[in-house]
This record gives sequence, structure tokens and C-alpha cells, in this order.
Amino acid sequence: MNHTLIVLIGPTGIGKTELCLFLAQHYNTDIISSDSRQIFKELKIGTAAPTPDQLSRVQHHMVATHSVNDYYNAYEFEQDVLKLLEDKLFKEHKQVLMTGGSMMYVDAVCKGIDELPTIDPELRQHVMDMHHKEGLEAVRRQLKMLDPEFYDQVDLKNHKRVMHAVEVCLMTGKPYSSLRKNAAKKRPFNIVKVGLDMDRETLYQRINQRVDIMVKEGLFEEAKAFYHLKDTNALNTVGYKEIFAHWDGEYDADTAIELIKRNSRRYAKRQLSWFRRDKEINWFHPSQTDEIIKFVNNQLD
Repeated sequence: MNHTLIVLIGPTGIGKTELCLFLAQHYNTDIISSDSRQIFKELKIGTAAPTPDQLSRVQHHMVATHSVNDYYNAYEFEQDVLKLLEDKLFKEHKQVLMTGGSMMYVDAVCKGIDELPTIDPELRQHVMDMHHKEGLEAVRRQLKMLDPEFYDQVDLKNHKRVMHAVEVCLMTGKPYSSLRKNAAKKRPFNIVKVGLDMDRETLYQRINQRVDIMVKEGLFEEAKAFYHLKDTNALNTVGYKEIFAHWDGEYDADTAIELIKRNSRRYAKRQLSWFRRDKEINWFHPSQTDEIIKFVNNQLD
């Protein structure tokens, strides 16, 4: 294995983008984004997508590759990135960088993910309608009936996970749990994982400030163009769903902004909890650039 994928991960707002640009220039290589929302070309402000200046400094991949009208999932991301590495990037570079905070997307490339069926749009709409008309509890009841094993495992507050499991059960006629092997796949390249962390107070301040910047840059205006797609998977994410709820009359604009901040902080906490379970991740403060380079170089020797 002469090639290495350097994976830079961490919670939202911690500074992955600039550090990854620095590392990519140091190693003279490209960057793959493992952000599940930056793949959508229409969503720039709310996803903190790389700016034109940042994109000009280093070649990026898996950024603005799809439309919000497209359905895309972690399995497809795994296949696309592996093909990109084999057909192009590892032919040009010994090391390639991947960065992002989407936990499932990172794990899909590093460990593999089970192939699940593409969900029929009408069936997906049926489950979404059930959620809107009858509430999450109705979807939970259906999951308990269709797959009691996964019902006992899943976070029942995570409506996206619950709804997706029901979709798979209805699409295949089989329990979702029976299709999940959860077996790590071997990769034909080395993987070095670098995690970023800092004290919570500073991280939460950075997240709050970033939300304020997004609002000033036009987050509400960006969201307005996609209000008609508010029920799609692409737009069901922090930063947009709170604004849509504001327009639906649930609360005022100031409350929407505060909820975006709160939910972004909660998401950061979930990201760290997820990544902490991975013992292959080596943790650093974002300012420790010299230490990070020394660690990566030792792994490359």
C-alpha cells in the first residue's frame, strides 16, 4: 500500500477547511469533501462551502457535484470516492486529503457501508406524508412492527433514521436490520485519521459567530429559493429547517437564528461523540499544525 488517505475530521465550526487547505498545499495534493451537504451546488452559505478563493488554492472534489433535486446517500458517496481515488487521485498523488464532519460519509469511505436499495420517490413521499400528518410516533410504531430489532437500536428521536429504516423495510419487504452487515471493509490504501477538538466554550462561540456571519451573507435569502423543497432530504438540515419553520409561522426570525445556533452546537456535540468511538483517530487542537504534520509524516514513513 503505497498510497495514503489523510482524513481530517472534527465538529462543525472548528476550522477544518483552512487547516486542510494548509495541509493540502504542504503535501501538494487534492482535497475530497466528506460533507453531505456541500455536494449540493445550490447550497453555499448554509453549508459553509469552500469559497471561490479557497477552491482556487487547492483542487477540491465532491463539492457542488449534485443538485438539491438529486437523491444521494452515503453508499453512493463511498462508491464515487473509491472510484475517484483509484481512477485519478492516487495516480497523481501518493497522499490525498479528505475532510468533513458528516460521520456516515467519513465512515463509508474508511470502513465501508452496506448497500441499501434506492427508495422509490412515491414510497419516500408516503413516509414523509405519514410523518407530517400523524407525527413521528406513527412512523415509530410502523418501524416497531416491521423491524423490532432495529427499533430497539435506533435513536427514536432521530426522525431521519427512523423514516429511512421504514422506507427500506417497505421497499424490500425485509427488516432493515437484516440488510445491515456492519462489517468493516479492507481498503487498498493506508488511512491516517486526524481529529480536531478544542474546549467547548471556544467551539460554541465559533459556531455562534459563524451563524451570525451566514445570516449577514444572506442565509435567509438562500433558503427562500428552496422553500418549496423543504421536505426533501437535502434541505432537512440545520440552518434551513429552522428558517422554514419560521416561515411556517412557528416562531420569529430572531428565534430561528438562535435555534440554528443551538442546533449547530448540538450537532457538534453529536459529531464529537460519534468520532470519539473511533480509536483510530488521533486528536489535536487546530492550532497544532506542526504537531499534526509531524504525526502524519511518521505515519507515512
